[in-house]
Amino acid sequence: MSERKVRVRFAPSPTGALHIGGVRTALYNYLFARQHGGDLIFRIEDTDSNRFVPGAEEYIIESFKWLGIKFDEGVSFGGEHGPYHQSERRDIYKKYVQQLLEAGKAYIAFDTPEELDAKRKEIANFQYDASTRMSMRNSLALSKDEVDDLIAEGKQYVVRFLIEPNEEVHVQDIIRGEVVVNSSVLDDKVLYKSADELPTYHLANIVDDHLMEVTHVIRGEEWLPSAPLHVLLYRAFGWEDTMPQFAHLPLLLKPDGNGKLSKRDGDRLGFPVFPLEWHDPKTGDVSSGYRESGYLPEAVINFLALLGWNPGNNQEIMSLDELVQLFDLKHCSKAGAKFDFEKGKWFNHEYIKMKDNGELADLFMPILKENGVEVSKEMVTTVVSLMKDRVSFVKELWDTCKFFFVAPTEYDEKTRKKRWKEDSADRMKELADVLKALDDFSAENQEKVVMQWIADKGYHMGNIMNAFRLTLVGEGKGPHIFDITKVLGKEETLARIHRAVEVLK
Repeated sequence: MSERKVRVRFAPSPTGALHIGGVRTALYNYLFARQHGGDLIFRIEDTDSNRFVPGAEEYIIESFKWLGIKFDEGVSFGGEHGPYHQSERRDIYKKYVQQLLEAGKAYIAFDTPEELDAKRKEIANFQYDASTRMSMRNSLALSKDEVDDLIAEGKQYVVRFLIEPNEEVHVQDIIRGEVVVNSSVLDDKVLYKSADELPTYHLANIVDDHLMEVTHVIRGEEWLPSAPLHVLLYRAFGWEDTMPQFAHLPLLLKPDGNGKLSKRDGDRLGFPVFPLEWHDPKTGDVSSGYRESGYLPEAVINFLALLGWNPGNNQEIMSLDELVQLFDLKHCSKAGAKFDFEKGKWFNHEYIKMKDNGELADLFMPILKENGVEVSKEMVTTVVSLMKDRVSFVKELWDTCKFFFVAPTEYDEKTRKKRWKEDSADRMKELADVLKALDDFSAENQEKVVMQWIADKGYHMGNIMNAFRLTLVGEGKGPHIFDITKVLGKEETLARIHRAVEVLK
């Protein structure tokens, strides 16, 4: 048999915001597909109409657009295996439900929720399986006439998968190796509900993966318990030859303590668990997102890639293209990965340092405008180049470097006491005269002339430079002092010196 083209899928349910764990699953599918020259399918699992949330699907698509994860086919992307909404595939699923019923691999059950609850109370750890099914109201225990009559009366029913007991089911998992489960621990799962004429996740998934020619199912660890059932379904349909390979990814764990990462952890510790800000249409709650919190998409991608996977070396900073080259499912960990949100900030800091100054200026300019500052992009680009290695987020640039755009009106008391000496006012007046006389106001020329003046006068360089910084910034921070004066220009530099002398003398 010829080698099949790699085809993977990401199939979220439109039940709310996309959790960051889902983003990682999609990312790993993307990396795997790209590395093997394969396709990434975007499918929407919307068979559970009760849990549908308006706007969720659009939110998911927008999230991946922002992150730069591109799909090859699926909802909103087109393709030859559609429709890609499960709710639009009812007739396809009915055909396969019928196939299982006719082959005796599934049966119809009429038990009401109340009847099932009564059984659970009667039998401890009740499971609908080989040991209990003949005592229930289903097509195995009832005559054909009784079944036909109930259907004719319009009685609601479900179709259950018939699981033979005491059979060893082998699941081959790329990350976890061979997983063996005895079929007796599985119940006769519901595959289809007559109430909405829709299949459950288990049947829809198998049928779609088969018809869409999916070769690898890469999904979260929480789906591992359903893998044996899916193997049995593939067998029941006679699709063993096209059964995809499974890879169950490790869970994302709380940053502190045990258990799976939840939105509550983000709220409690102050970090987002969604890619974009989410406005819940049902409750009106607003949840923070990585985009709105100021993370760069490439930093989020890099951070997520290393939660549960490593490249086999100590490299941490990797572009999407590098991740594609290095990615290997066999290097995924079996154990859960602690969600170290501080490391996420570190990645953002590193990516801000690497980012083009002009691009950062474009991101910073709206923040300047909000603060009433309108200056040239050229000036903003220069300031960003001097200050970007001091911040983890673009929004932090304002507090870090607003002194470039707004002259200080007051002077930090602690710095003033320490740095402003008795003779500082006189020295600053002299310095202003030296700077005023300069025709060449480049940083290099200013530094050369001022250093020469200090040497000729025999002044204490530290005292002069500290007082000078206080006049320009209002406190003892900032980059190289002549980089500041070059950006400010001669007129503004002199104005700030004179103002400080007036206030501090």
